[in-house]
Amino acid sequence: MLDKNTKIYVAGHNGLVGSAIWNNLKQKGYNNLIGRSHKELDLMNSVAVKEFFDKEQPEAVVLAAAHVGGIMANLTYRADFIYNNLQIQQNVIGESYRHNVKKLLFLGSTCIYPRMAQQPMQENALLTSELEYTNEPYAIAKIAGLKMCESFAIQYNCNYIAVMPTNLYGPNDNFHLENSHVLPAMIRKIHLAKCLNENDWDAVRKDLDLRAVEGVSGKNNEEEIVAKLKKFGIEKDRVTLWGTGSPMREFLWSEDMADASVYMLLNVDFKDTYDSNQKEIKNCHINIGTGKEISIKELAEMIMKQVGFKGELCWDSTKPDGTPRKLTDVSKLHSLGWRHKVEIEDGVRKLYEWYLKGICINHKN
Repeated sequence: MLDKNTKIYVAGHNGLVGSAIWNNLKQKGYNNLIGRSHKELDLMNSVAVKEFFDKEQPEAVVLAAAHVGGIMANLTYRADFIYNNLQIQQNVIGESYRHNVKKLLFLGSTCIYPRMAQQPMQENALLTSELEYTNEPYAIAKIAGLKMCESFAIQYNCNYIAVMPTNLYGPNDNFHLENSHVLPAMIRKIHLAKCLNENDWDAVRKDLDLRAVEGVSGKNNEEEIVAKLKKFGIEKDRVTLWGTGSPMREFLWSEDMADASVYMLLNVDFKDTYDSNQKEIKNCHINIGTGKEISIKELAEMIMKQVGFKGELCWDSTKPDGTPRKLTDVSKLHSLGWRHKVEIEDGVRKLYEWYLKGICINHKN
């Protein structure tokens, strides 16, 4: 157990999960926290990372920093996703070992599992068949990260553990129309379509001033804004989303993920992550999820109801769906003593409220 004075470095503390982990630790009385923005510390720079560890000497590390994105980003920037993530992991895990960090928590993703893995996906499904093509480079990087933790633990007796969260959403999410994950992207698209439908140009301009779309902001004229939003499937009478809507997905509220991460950091050691009777020590990572799933179509309809958009929901089946199904088996997680609290309906409502509040606050400023 780490005491309240333990110096904990949260890598990626401004991100979706990192910020939630930071807040969760604070709420539990852990105030000796260290965080660095990307501008302050480039985790791909091995010299800078070494100098940071030399100076700060953290006793525990949470590696929540990563290069992430949705299907479009994963398809387009394949080299960036594998190279950047491998660099970050190599530097942070390597310096953690060299500086005798006593506990490390690595955050991966359930995209590490084979495309056609048996559902729900157990930890031992790892490396049993081929990965989903669209996010293969990212998945391989994350597999390398969890194997680094496993290998350092086995060879050097390091207390490094790896958790694999399912699809996350929550406060501080990325609402970029091209590079964000599916749930926040749908919230924004449906919100903008509603604003167009109601001819609420003030709301449209506020949204685009906060998050410009390919150079188009609230300062552009109506014709330019309409044309740009249409490119992303956003029109006043309809929203067109990628794929068929048939894939099943599991979603976890980011603050639930943070709570699970902090629980693992404080209560679970590497020796707790595998059966001591097994011949080979492997698949020591832990799935973090709800064990519940919803189709993308059902989710989109839920968001439309929450946002209040009365238009049509359309699907572009020429675009990829990604993995057909991605449900985690959370038996191991439950056996270690943690369960989720926020259900998807409540989470969608909370995230939309957060999104609207952010637009209002930034517009006032």
